[in-house]
Amino acid sequence: MIGVYDSGQGGKSVLQELVKLLPEEDFTYYADTRYCPYGPRPASEVIERACAVADFLIEKGCELIVVACNTATAAAIDHLRSHYDIPFIGMEPAVKPAVLQSKTGVVGVLATKGTFKGSLYLHTLAKFKEDVKVIQQVGEGLVETVEKGVLDGPEVETLVHKCIDPMLEAGADHIVLGCTHYPFLQPVIERIAGENVTIINPAPAVARQTKKILESIKGIEPSSGKKGSISYYSSLEN
Repeated sequence: MIGVYDSGQGGKSVLQELVKLLPEEDFTYYADTRYCPYGPRPASEVIERACAVADFLIEKGCELIVVACNTATAAAIDHLRSHYDIPFIGMEPAVKPAVLQSKTGVVGVLATKGTFKGSLYLHTLAKFKEDVKVIQQVGEGLVETVEKGVLDGPEVETLVHKCIDPMLEAGADHIVLGCTHYPFLQPVIERIAGENVTIINPAPAVARQTKKILESIKGIEPSSGKKGSISYYSSLEN
């Protein structure tokens, strides 16, 4: 059983990539909706919630957990790995591929306040900031919009314009989606950014890493042809 969790519905953008690569595995998804969004919360509270969710998922039988939330990864992944005996896979800031592929030397990163404060992001940024100009932007209101199920329309376009126009004006040719909610707005982001801007969603890479870790634990097994199950839980129900 693989556990997947996020502050809300955003982690489902990672879950769908996991199911594509690992269709025979069983998943338990936990949306910590009562405490969504995590971005404005102090790191200590995000760590507390991460432990509570991990305990719940382990009780349900999960032997590997994907922290499908950039803010929770930034605040809590080290704590989780040091306090539990199972593997935890977090969201990697996809700055590296954006930097390596950029032709203009300018990339944009759209994320939450919590993600921008994370040591993993700051380490990655320090490593590559000499090579490119990085335009950081907090996606104000985007998580809440996705949680409401509003994925297009004038309200969404206004929010997206506010977030990415500074990046586009600075000449960014790659925009990194640093929150798992944002891929649900990717069609709008791509439409506004235009065909000359590449939008990078890290979810497929996280799914590949999960498969790699799972194979190192279980070994590469022959396909059984069975279809895995998905169970959904929310902190609103607990």
